[in-house]
Amino acid sequence: MVSKQPTASIDTRFSSPGAEPRGWSEADALLEKAEIYWLTTVRKDGRPHVTPLIALWIDGSLYFTTGDEEQKALNLQANTHCAVTTGCNAYGEGLDIVIEGVASLARGQEKLERIAAAYQSKYGWTFHARGGEFYNDEHDGKPVLVYEVTPAKILGFGKGEPFSQTRWRFH
Repeated sequence: MVSKQPTASIDTRFSSPGAEPRGWSEADALLEKAEIYWLTTVRKDGRPHVTPLIALWIDGSLYFTTGDEEQKALNLQANTHCAVTTGCNAYGEGLDIVIEGVASLARGQEKLERIAAAYQSKYGWTFHARGGEFYNDEHDGKPVLVYEVTPAKILGFGKGEPFSQTRWRFH
């Protein structure tokens, strides 16, 4: 879990004159509320792989599911570094978020039960945590992988006046 109050700074190179860092509470709320996220991983040969997914922002980490033979899972087996983005598709308004971090398999019955309940609440998707593994009835009875992305830093791109680029660092 990352700290609740990261250190924020503004990058003046990419911000309007006088822009201030955006508040962490705004970014945290956007990450929790977002419905679609974009995951970027790297294939073994170095080519990027980008895919949309549904995910959960819980206590400073992002969680998503995948099958063990899906490209994102294969990529993360070789290189755990990834980026996740979400935000608003408009130019003159909103806040876009980029999470840079490391993905690892989420473990523990209690954590998986909490994630299953959150998927049901947010998306209406039914998962079950059994014996420390995660299941979806529509996945042929095979367990699915749950990844936890722990942020190293998060960037926020404020759009509209003032334009801003905020960096939140976690310690």
